[in-house]
Amino acid sequence: MSEQFEPSESAEAAAERLRRAGYSEADVQREVTELEQKSATAARIFDLRRIIGGLFVVYGVIVTIAGITDSDAEIDKAQGININLWTGLGMLALGLFFLVWLKLRPVAPVTPTLPPEALEGDRPRRSSPRGSRRSR
Repeated sequence: MSEQFEPSESAEAAAERLRRAGYSEADVQREVTELEQKSATAARIFDLRRIIGGLFVVYGVIVTIAGITDSDAEIDKAQGININLWTGLGMLALGLFFLVWLKLRPVAPVTPTLPPEALEGDRPRRSSPRGSRRSR
């Protein structure tokens, strides 16, 4: 199919638009399946656990290094506690927790199901009264 879909368009809206344009039900189902797969891929890439975990690991490393290099005067300001070191280690542990959680419990992949008529043949023809294809 040569029609392009806007990213904000839902699968249902795209399916209805294709039906009105004269595409067969198999073509509509195939296009909906492709849109669902793209959506699932985007969900895996932009999983919040990956973003939060990565940021906490990076900031944890930076703050831990700052804590290791703190002078005695800076530690005395915090009443003898190396606050940068402990905060950095806590952030590092939290970031690693998020990344391990992402690894142990990944987002479940969407398993699209196509109707039998969509699986028959290479690509079903469009049932249009005019018989010509529109392209944008």
